[in-house]
Amino acid sequence: MEFKEILFQNEAGVATMTLNRADIRNALTHPEMIAEIKSVCDRVNADLDTRVLIVTAVDPAFSSGGNVKDMKERKGMFSGSPAQIMENYRRNIQDVLLAVYNVEIPTIAAVNGSAVGAGCGMALMCDLRVASRKATFGETFLNVGLIPGDGSAFTLPRAIGMARASELIFAGDTIDAETALVMGLINYVVDHDKLLAKANELAARIASKPPRALRMTKHLLRTGQHSTLQQTMDNAAAFQSLCHYTEDHMEALSAMFEKRQPKFSGK
Repeated sequence: MEFKEILFQNEAGVATMTLNRADIRNALTHPEMIAEIKSVCDRVNADLDTRVLIVTAVDPAFSSGGNVKDMKERKGMFSGSPAQIMENYRRNIQDVLLAVYNVEIPTIAAVNGSAVGAGCGMALMCDLRVASRKATFGETFLNVGLIPGDGSAFTLPRAIGMARASELIFAGDTIDAETALVMGLINYVVDHDKLLAKANELAARIASKPPRALRMTKHLLRTGQHSTLQQTMDNAAAFQSLCHYTEDHMEALSAMFEKRQPKFSGK
């Protein structure tokens, strides 16, 4: 796919997807952008040499979520009967957010500005979050007479706990990056001009790990949110048995004994 709504690069196992519609504050209800984001997710899942995906955006916003002008005019994905709108949500904004959530490699949201509504939901679909000091976060659906339609009723309590999630959603507050850090919503806050450098430094640390084991570890963490302890341990035993027969496992042990940095091949 030729990308027009986003920017994409992939270097040394770290892919970066940049939302590139500053004119609509990177709203996620634009069909072309949705298609391109899903294409990137499919691409990195299929490419076993890609180990980390960074999700970011052009300034000034990370994403405004839904296009409120379209909401007002009841056009685009907000047009039609209630049944049609429900399908529009399922097949568009929810579908693209699930695509990000289901990326098989670790994902890092590098939040450069305002992340509200489904924009905040997009950041929450990523495994880790690094924020600029200019970033703000808000689950602001109730402010426009809507409910959280972006999966944040699932992801936000898991990130910061039910009480804090309930307050953010019920009050419709927007918080700054420092507050988000204290809440545990994000992993790091950095100066705006250091955002991508920090995201890439974190990505490089992760990308240095054995790629097959890395994907299995993410899968184990994700399924563990919905499994019993016994089920999680059974899955871990199965994955561990596979890891023991990889070349990367033996390379890690050899490097440890030889006191050198390992070189992982993904085999």
